[in-house]
Amino acid sequence: MPEIADQQLEALQNRKAEALAGGGEKRIQAQHERGKLTARERIEILLDEGTFEELDPLVKPRNVERGPEAVVTGWGHVDGRPVYLFSYDFTVLGGSLSEAVAEKILKVMDLAMMTGTPIVGIQDSGGARIQDGPESLRGFGEMFAMNTLASGVIPQISVIMGPCAGGAVYSPAITDFIFMTDGIGQMYITGPDVIRSVTGEEITHEELGGADAHARQSGVAHFAIEGERETLAEVRRLLSFLPSNNAEDAPLIPGLEPNEAANEELLSIIPDEPNRPYDVREVIYRLIDTGDFLEVHENYAQNIVVGFGRIMGTTVGFVCNQPMQLAGVLDTEASRKAARFVRFCDCFNIPLVTLVDIPGYLPGSSQEHNGIITHGAKLLFAYSEATVPKIAIILRKAYGGAYLVMSSKHLRGDMNFAWPGAELAVMGPDQAISIINRRDLAEAKDPEKKRAELVAEYKEKFGNPYIPAGRGFLDDVIDPRETRQKIVRSLEMLQNKADRNPPKKHGNIPL
Repeated sequence: MPEIADQQLEALQNRKAEALAGGGEKRIQAQHERGKLTARERIEILLDEGTFEELDPLVKPRNVERGPEAVVTGWGHVDGRPVYLFSYDFTVLGGSLSEAVAEKILKVMDLAMMTGTPIVGIQDSGGARIQDGPESLRGFGEMFAMNTLASGVIPQISVIMGPCAGGAVYSPAITDFIFMTDGIGQMYITGPDVIRSVTGEEITHEELGGADAHARQSGVAHFAIEGERETLAEVRRLLSFLPSNNAEDAPLIPGLEPNEAANEELLSIIPDEPNRPYDVREVIYRLIDTGDFLEVHENYAQNIVVGFGRIMGTTVGFVCNQPMQLAGVLDTEASRKAARFVRFCDCFNIPLVTLVDIPGYLPGSSQEHNGIITHGAKLLFAYSEATVPKIAIILRKAYGGAYLVMSSKHLRGDMNFAWPGAELAVMGPDQAISIINRRDLAEAKDPEKKRAELVAEYKEKFGNPYIPAGRGFLDDVIDPRETRQKIVRSLEMLQNKADRNPPKKHGNIPL
């Protein structure tokens, strides 16, 4: 019996060793020569040391006679919290998706859903396995369906560390966040060769679907990071801000409060002149714990800033107009970016803090023809349907419909404050005077002097926060130095908020 047992254990160890070997030494070496880590190396870096528990290591390809399958799946811990994951193995048949690969991935996705646990997918795949025919396509379809069902239930994160082309791109596209490693990760529906043959356009893989292209131009990628280790470190950082599922709150991680000097600095960050730029991040840094702000979509639609910070250890989602870019106006891209972020925060019980300094929407025929009406409505819809605590601070100006969209009382905002120099109006003083006092200006002996008088009169009557505060549109006008404390107290007051939307299957957001 002992001899038989030894033989059985040896056979088991051999099979496990075969699975650990992936595509073999030569292919692993080739992977490293491309500047890429292997599937298992990536898992080891992402997870807490020694916590990885692999699932289905003995599954083999069904239509080709070769070693293990082209994906490693299982679960482990990040900062002591459970995470499910799958990592495509490019050393095995180019990481191609077969029927068996899809089944392995679907199993961990199902487990993640049942246990209320985030899932991370590391992509490095040549696409559907041709030898599996329609079965590989079925696998993609079932993964898309599972991604859709998991949306808003558990956080889903995609990490692009190699090719991701054709139908394979749609699974990451449904997930909540996409990380791309610069110079390594690529995403596109049709590659350069197909584009060249159909349209004659010459374009490289990087230009078409590289990290920079998707982080700056398309907005498909939320994060573009140089280096695989650095990318995985940022995935860990993101997970630290998020709850495990939609029935939980994000973990409380106490940090240091900003010092008194930070509060005093809020008095001088924003210029008195309404059109002078400043960096809204300088306001954010002085409101959050220890300055730890994780910006999302940093390089896309830079006229609005969104991201995660902590206030008294509580994760908060920030949505902020950025006067450094396009004067902080809303356009099609900024509206989509902000709406997506607001909806994510609402899915996962993350309170929203909105910092407002907005002159309006970007004018122009290109904006109108590219659907600013529909895209702008997305943000209106997102704020209106959100039931998490919503706190807004008007820092300098809020004009017209853009005032409404930035978490105003009229879109079910909970707490709305303004700094003393804030202006709330239908439009800015110069534009307003040009319309309502056109005749007075035309008849004036000194038009410039008359304009200055009328602008001053307009500001006194309309361009201040006290008139809307008197109507209850603002809950208070506050000393800028009190901003963090007002947010803290508002979050305390709203922690048991139970807002309800009308019973329905789901809303029909303008897409």
